[in-house]
Amino acid sequence: MRTEDLLAAMVADATPVKRLRPPLMRAALWLGLSVLAIAAVVGVAGFRPDLAERLDRSWEVAQLAAAGATGALAAVAAFHLALPDRSDAWALLPLPGFALWVASLGWGCVADFVRLGPEGLALGTSWGCLGFILGLSVPLGGAMLVALRHAAPIRPVPTAATGVLSVAMLASVGLSLVHHLDAAVMVLVWHVGAVLVAVALSAGLSRPTFRAARRLSAAFA
Repeated sequence: MRTEDLLAAMVADATPVKRLRPPLMRAALWLGLSVLAIAAVVGVAGFRPDLAERLDRSWEVAQLAAAGATGALAAVAAFHLALPDRSDAWALLPLPGFALWVASLGWGCVADFVRLGPEGLALGTSWGCLGFILGLSVPLGGAMLVALRHAAPIRPVPTAATGVLSVAMLASVGLSLVHHLDAAVMVLVWHVGAVLVAVALSAGLSRPTFRAARRLSAAFA
């Protein structure tokens, strides 16, 4: 068969392909959904009673700002990494914000130690923090998984890792608004621990998860 005939036969049965929106627009839409979800949680649970007092501390403001910025930048990175013509370097985009978030938590630990002494570094258990972050991450992560399902054959691991990092960081912002923790070391252990657990799980399960999402999407298409 001549090349021209082969191409003509391939094109004859081809169906139009719907182009994806630009990654920044898709990230913005998903971030808007996330803000609505966090607002709904805050509306049900109410703001933590000491929120105004905590926001008088510079490291608390830095922590919230860094967490929100990391969540937004990680979402932008995930939507770029899901495209075959984008650089792998997009995976580095949220790292400065994440480093600032961890640093602000560390500074809060130092401030608590200066203010309270050794009691400021007392570590307790707060499985509620882990459960809240992972629980809020499920619906937000599901929405992102649907949006990024086409990344399965491209960059499943970094796409999933940055996507879930975004989800977990925004869930951490929501948790900080409604849940009270006395010491910064508690926030450091439980918030950072929950985020790292979520990212590790998403990276490890990225390939089968994306494949399953694509099959489900094709079944309901």
